[in-house]
Amino acid sequence: MTPESSRTPVLLIGAGRMGGALILGWAKSAAFDLNDLMVRTPHINESCADAARAGAAINPDDEAIGAARTVVLCVKPQKWREVAPLYEPLLHPDAVIVSVLIGAQAADLSQGFGGRKVARVLPTTAVASASGVTSLYAPDPVANAAARALFEPISTVVALEHEPLMDAAGAVSASGAAYVYEFARALEAAGLAAGLPAEAARVLARSTVASAAAFMAESGANPEDLIGQVASPGGTTRAALAVLEPRLTPLMTEAVAAAVRRAEELAAQS
Repeated sequence: MTPESSRTPVLLIGAGRMGGALILGWAKSAAFDLNDLMVRTPHINESCADAARAGAAINPDDEAIGAARTVVLCVKPQKWREVAPLYEPLLHPDAVIVSVLIGAQAADLSQGFGGRKVARVLPTTAVASASGVTSLYAPDPVANAAARALFEPISTVVALEHEPLMDAAGAVSASGAAYVYEFARALEAAGLAAGLPAEAARVLARSTVASAAAFMAESGANPEDLIGQVASPGGTTRAALAVLEPRLTPLMTEAVAAAVRRAEELAAQS
């Protein structure tokens, strides 16, 4: 990775669940040298401690963060307007802001950070294992390149041309892992109800979800084709799908719409 594309040093503001996941992913993928990482956070978690041992600076002084060329904003969406005035005067004029916040608009973020270039990203927490998915919107090519340099090593990046689509992308992807986990929980509960021992229901449900997802990713096949490989006409799987198919798509559509509405509410509050 060239210095022009990496735009290091990197300043991460906020190291909660997502911030910690990013640290782990960057370390695992060697996206950049952790000597070029600075982290500002009120809570020192295990990922921060590991990063510090690898050379990252945890809670450096104000003068040090002025060297950052990329600033990853990873605070609660409702808090960014409190954070921006604290950091804006300290940052390098050419620093790019990469926001991981749901709802906060690029134009508002740019204004809050003194007109600096902004990219918005919505990653999944699987970035921790360098296997995440990230939605990206960046109206400026410099900001786009800075975000890609950080997120392509740890995720599949899907670029969106229009910012309003970020709410839908977040509802499908950034929140989507939780839907899959909920499906695994429900499948496990159904196994228990069918008489399976608890441990068997747990292993079967979770391993089936994980293996099916891995095979779908590896094969690149359409879900419809994969269903056809499993469900024989008149068989047991078709009997189960007859229950699921009329309900699941409308239910997921309603769930994604609810997440989009909440993102719009957060945008109005930010």
